[in-house]
Amino acid sequence: MLDRVLVPMDGSVLSERALTYALENHPDAAVTVITVVAEPSVMMGSAMGLAMEDDIEGAAEDRAAEVFERAREIAADYDAEIDTVVEIGRPARAIVSHADDYDAIVIGSHSSDMVDRLFVGNVSETVFQRSPVPVTVVR
Repeated sequence: MLDRVLVPMDGSVLSERALTYALENHPDAAVTVITVVAEPSVMMGSAMGLAMEDDIEGAAEDRAAEVFERAREIAADYDAEIDTVVEIGRPARAIVSHADDYDAIVIGSHSSDMVDRLFVGNVSETVFQRSPVPVTVVR
């Protein structure tokens, strides 16, 4: 039985499916949703706007708010509460860096963001390969 589950969410339908899967299959686990705002870079489209912010952490929290709001709506359907974490950086690296604090990761099979696929690579594949804890990939 899992006590703590980490669910990366990026606002995509597949990340929502991952949260639903975690809540349905691990109803007694403490679920934490993590969203990673890409670190500012000239190569990263929307992340470039983050570089222009005076308060990068505050801007990252603002960008994560919509994802967390949707995650809470999904959790409410299961009478569950979730914890949330926002990180700035490379998504796979940030997710794996948190993995040791959890019993498992439940992640969507891919992002809907084409920029992420082109410049960051397949986050779920990297997490699957590098995670020190079991990873469930949801399609």
